[in-house]
Amino acid sequence: MPEIAEVARIVHFLRLHLVGRKIASASAIDDSNVFGKAGTTGEAVKAALEGKQVVSAGNQGKYFWITFDKPPHLVMHFGMTGWVHIKGQQTAYTNYYKRMKPDELEQWPPKFWKFQIKTEGKPEVEVAFTDARRFGRVRLLDCPGADIRNHTPLKENGPDPVIDACRFTEEYLRGRMRARHVPVKALLLDQAMISGIGNWVADETLYQAALHPEQYSDSFSDAEIKRLYECIKYVCQTAVDRLGDSDQFPEHWLFNHRWGKGGKGSSSKLPNGEKLAFITVGGRTSCYAPRVQRKTGQVVPEAKAEPIKDESDVEALSAKKPRKHKLEMNGVESRELPTKRKKPSIKKMGKDPTKPKLDSLPGRRRSTRLQN
Repeated sequence: MPEIAEVARIVHFLRLHLVGRKIASASAIDDSNVFGKAGTTGEAVKAALEGKQVVSAGNQGKYFWITFDKPPHLVMHFGMTGWVHIKGQQTAYTNYYKRMKPDELEQWPPKFWKFQIKTEGKPEVEVAFTDARRFGRVRLLDCPGADIRNHTPLKENGPDPVIDACRFTEEYLRGRMRARHVPVKALLLDQAMISGIGNWVADETLYQAALHPEQYSDSFSDAEIKRLYECIKYVCQTAVDRLGDSDQFPEHWLFNHRWGKGGKGSSSKLPNGEKLAFITVGGRTSCYAPRVQRKTGQVVPEAKAEPIKDESDVEALSAKKPRKHKLEMNGVESRELPTKRKKPSIKKMGKDPTKPKLDSLPGRRRSTRLQN
């Protein structure tokens, strides 16, 4: 999911190529999720865009907007797979384009587009909003452009660690942490507390601060909160300064080693040999280094600090063939399962094999429970 840095990247490109231009034409697909759940329609968005002069582009956390010479203005959220493409520009990160086929690179409008615009003058600028999974949101906001952040949905969100330096202070963070009794990872993901921090940014800040993701937010010392605050500022500012380009992230960041989850050919260790582990916190998979991020206070009762098994660990465990086991394999903790039992024979069950099965009788529907 695009987070604070990726959104800042898009706003950078919008300011560079779209601000100051007049929109000559617009089109939109009437998507009931992307537009409908934000209280508008594709047709309304098209009408709001055509003929408008683009005045500015801005962002707060995971939200961003485009203001025009007159309202309504466009406020957007990428959801999980949303993005903004500008024809002829590489607005996404490098790996995105490496995975695309040659014909997809040239395709315009791009796949899964929801609305697109073309500007007047030379050179023409063509912009498209895309979203494959349709969790993104595009809405119209009828207010003065300078007043956007005082309206829903932005006013319900917490301060942005980069652009709201006056609001996002160490005192602010300490007050929010002491007022809640939730795992610190869950608190960082709460957009009402802090805008823009998603899964990987939260994991990175906790790793840099050497704090356990499942430790309760109100159990940290002042020194630990200060360290967390400084790391939030450091990670967010660094990622935004590099426009979310992970190729430019510092080598010592957890980000560079977290994605494999121990799979073949992937990294499940830090360069110093420390194993990584994956647990679920706040409904999201969290990557952390157990020996670096130690518990110093109360944690969620079911918290487990178990590193991912590398291939040698898996082979050793398989050879023992334990009756019951609970492993964290490839980032997913398996349930405790008994060994497979043999089914009792028909004779022992007392069934007569000559009688027809119930689900084979005329007029009886075969059960679909397992099929569903």
